[in-house]
Amino acid sequence: MTPPARTLNAPVITVVDPDERTRVDAAGTGLFYAIHRETVAEAHAELKRRPVSAVLVSVARCAHEAERRVASVVREFPMVPTVALLGTTLPTPQALMQLGQAGVTRLVDVRAPSGWMRLRHLLTEAAAQEVERQTLAAVRAEVGEAPPDVWCFFEAVLDRHDPAHTVRELSGRLGVVPSTLMSRFFRAGLPAPKRYLSYARLLRAARLFEDPGHSIADVAITLRYSSPQSFSRHVRLFFGVTAGQFRREITGEKMLERWMAELVRPHLATLRTLRPLALKAGMPTRTPTARRATTLPPSVRDRRAAWQARAR
Repeated sequence: MTPPARTLNAPVITVVDPDERTRVDAAGTGLFYAIHRETVAEAHAELKRRPVSAVLVSVARCAHEAERRVASVVREFPMVPTVALLGTTLPTPQALMQLGQAGVTRLVDVRAPSGWMRLRHLLTEAAAQEVERQTLAAVRAEVGEAPPDVWCFFEAVLDRHDPAHTVRELSGRLGVVPSTLMSRFFRAGLPAPKRYLSYARLLRAARLFEDPGHSIADVAITLRYSSPQSFSRHVRLFFGVTAGQFRREITGEKMLERWMAELVRPHLATLRTLRPLALKAGMPTRTPTARRATTLPPSVRDRRAAWQARAR
């Protein structure tokens, strides 16, 4: 049984009235968490620092910034939906027109409970467009039946909001020794785990560059490269082009296709039987040291148990 996609607790930037913040927080339970900012200018700066799923603005609060700041957010970050919330403070018709002229096309009336449900629906649709989710869905469609270990690995590699950048970080989250994880991929004839991590990082970079508001330096900082020069070297290593060429020529869709063509499709048979997290048969477990080495963290144990329950 192919496991369903899990819900990600995605960040959403808000510029709403103080009395609406708790309602936004409650509406986001299980779907998103809010990063509250006082002004659209602060929200615009936050967009440059981190990937987010949406921007929520109060009509009454933000209309006076619509023509300048809101328009900049919509223009520079077109892949991040900007949603206007119509709350208890009724705006003037002019305020609504200003938001429309700024390019905001989504308006949700949250004065009734159905409005909050509509907001969750919009943000669920936005989350489905995230490149990590699209990639995970594409992998599931190609691989089909596979052990729970495989899905744990891909989910960890494609974790959007707390990504691992080294094999050591990835192994710690999966509860396996780094050398063991690398050895199992090598013996199976698969690309190294480090290559999966590198491609996941470049997937995110290509997606971020689809918003013209992100500079090369912004993306390098967001993806935790040590410097823009380090990011440029990484791009040249994998693509043989400059960071500027990568920005202009490689979209998220093209990067996804390269991911599938190099890391998944040539290895379908292997991925359908791979057990990268399984304990080796006969591994000694009597000594305290061995027990510590082979005990999975609770989060990993729970996740594997959930996969196994679905498979049954």
